[in-house]
Amino acid sequence: PYEFVPIAEQTGLIVPMGIVVMRAACERNREWQRAGHPPIKMSVNISARHFAEPDLLESIREVLHETGMAPQHLLLEVTESVVMADPARAAVTLDALHQMGVSLAVDDFGTGYSSLSYLKRFPFHMLKVDRSFVMDIPRDLDDMTIVEAVVGLAHSLKLQVTAEGVETPEQLAFLRTLGCDNMQGFLVSRPVPAAEFEALLAKGRVLE
Repeated sequence: PYEFVPIAEQTGLIVPMGIVVMRAACERNREWQRAGHPPIKMSVNISARHFAEPDLLESIREVLHETGMAPQHLLLEVTESVVMADPARAAVTLDALHQMGVSLAVDDFGTGYSSLSYLKRFPFHMLKVDRSFVMDIPRDLDDMTIVEAVVGLAHSLKLQVTAEGVETPEQLAFLRTLGCDNMQGFLVSRPVPAAEFEALLAKGRVLE
């Protein structure tokens, strides 16, 4: 991804790719629901190029309609830089997505503009703490202080927090002491094929 995503952004191919990924995620979620599994929230990243497209909202509505997935089961992740590139336009788009019933997350929080004003202005539901602040816990006290501050800030604004890149029991234990809401990383599982993930669902190993 670090190689082909920038190329896809530059050429514009990231837009149709993003729609394909979103449709696949929604279709898979509906398949799991039809198989009797409880609905889970599917997270999909929105690229800068896609976010700027004038038909973004219509393309998302179309995917939800075609797949039959309820909007509350879709979580769209955008980075700080995407939002702050054009805050006025971003506010309109994010408000429309919020009205649609879709959940919104700030991805890689702390690595971009880190303008706290947008946390109050925009209808986000979640902050995702970038893995660069998690990977050196508990060796780096500065990173621990930053993560503690982010969790406290988010909770004071009624936002959930997800820590990215959790790989050790020590990292998880520290995040639990802070009341961090969610975590993702190799400590839980590496990326797996859909069939393998469904097996985890069947065993009750996946929590929203």
